[in-house]
Amino acid sequence: MKKMYTLIMLVIAIIIVSCSKDAITDSESEAVQFPEEPLTITQINERISESIRTTGDFYWSNEDAHFLWSALTHGQHVLTVGYGNEGQSFGEEGDTDLENKKNSLLATILNEEHVTKEDFKLKEDDILTVFDAEVTKLETIIALRESEYVRYLEPNGYNQYTAIQQKSSSGCDTSADSINSAHYSTIAPNNAQVSWHFDAHNIRDAWNISTGSGVTIGLIDTGVSKTQSLLNSVGINDGYSSGRFVQKYGTFIDSNWWWSSNYDGPHDKCGHGTAMGSTMAAPRNDNGMPVGVAYNSNLVAYRATEDVLLNDYHERKGVSQALKDLGDRSDVKIISMSIGYVWSIGNIKDAVRYAYSKGKLIFAAGGTSTSFTNGFGVIFPATMSETVAVTGVNDGSSYERCDTCHSGSKIDFTIIMEGDNNTSKAPPVLGFNDGQRRYTGGSSVATATTAGIAALIWSKYPSWSRTQVLNRLKQSSEFYPNKNSSFGYGNIDALEAVQ
Repeated sequence: MKKMYTLIMLVIAIIIVSCSKDAITDSESEAVQFPEEPLTITQINERISESIRTTGDFYWSNEDAHFLWSALTHGQHVLTVGYGNEGQSFGEEGDTDLENKKNSLLATILNEEHVTKEDFKLKEDDILTVFDAEVTKLETIIALRESEYVRYLEPNGYNQYTAIQQKSSSGCDTSADSINSAHYSTIAPNNAQVSWHFDAHNIRDAWNISTGSGVTIGLIDTGVSKTQSLLNSVGINDGYSSGRFVQKYGTFIDSNWWWSSNYDGPHDKCGHGTAMGSTMAAPRNDNGMPVGVAYNSNLVAYRATEDVLLNDYHERKGVSQALKDLGDRSDVKIISMSIGYVWSIGNIKDAVRYAYSKGKLIFAAGGTSTSFTNGFGVIFPATMSETVAVTGVNDGSSYERCDTCHSGSKIDFTIIMEGDNNTSKAPPVLGFNDGQRRYTGGSSVATATTAGIAALIWSKYPSWSRTQVLNRLKQSSEFYPNKNSSFGYGNIDALEAVQ
């Protein structure tokens, strides 16, 4: 009887354990069963905003497969896949290991999507370990995430983050301004105009030693206006500026479709790039117009983006291509980018690292924004260790960022470009059309100004490395050898930098 009781209890225990295991298995199964319908744009944006509010950043890799798939459905189904080993942003031509890893991932996509090679939409990169592919199924995302060959997956066509659809305060503007004569001084020849903020950094005095001759600056922005002759092939050598060149390229594609190849040309349509080009390299002219910091440097300008916010697939692709192009040029020493976004973008991050590997000194704007985005802190790509982050401050007795400028621990340098107490004083630059001037401001012009000062240093010391030029910028800044928690090494003294 006792044996029978023991046997019965053993059977009951086995049944209980078996049921318990079934319950756990069912629960785990339910945990990975995602909804059939994608999240709405509102739901996606709410989660992005919450991440930025709580962590200061947003990463697609931290989200589940259903979230990524949902963003894909609202972004033309274009998935950017970074592949290779961790941290491997680019590869050498003929690397069979990388090629095999890429082909393995492409095979996974073709298999899960049930699509033929002929119908498969794909864009491969010739340098970076990244490709863009059309992905429509949640199962494809799940399968890719299981591969050890994937570095990241990003729905790069998603541009519905409505919180930042508005342009920044130093963004697109092709109109002319009436410039207050108190905001500039004049210099030969024929009353060329020197912005008030140049004197705040001793740039005019630095010209007695260096004017940027022999240095080529790469500008990645909205391009340079074809109707501003002082930034085109003939006018760039006006007045005291001579023996230099300007080159213009276009990598931005103007299309609603991610697979399009409808390049929009090299000319600025926004006005932002023209203002940045003027800040860095406008000639010391005999037309009574504003002068650039490095008025004898060469300028290579890329129309890589439509405006200052990198919220569109073609803008991200355009900036990535421009970085690769400039990285491959031995004559380009400096790259200036007064553009960005509130979270990191994989293919741009890879391209920054490629250009950096080629010895380029890359300046990026810390962020200029509306009152809404002013709380985001330093923006990408200024957040990267491979870039030099710059922001703007006012001309008061103590350090205060400009009204719309971002600041934070990632900032390396500051430039004075606004009057104290938000008074209406900003640097004057060349306008969009001949004979026009305009005001510009924010971390954008601060970045362009710093790039110009770096050109003055490199012109004086042409054999120096990127590290040596960067160290001289630090040594000639107000807080050196210390670094302020919000403003980096502080304001730069251009005269001290070139001595």
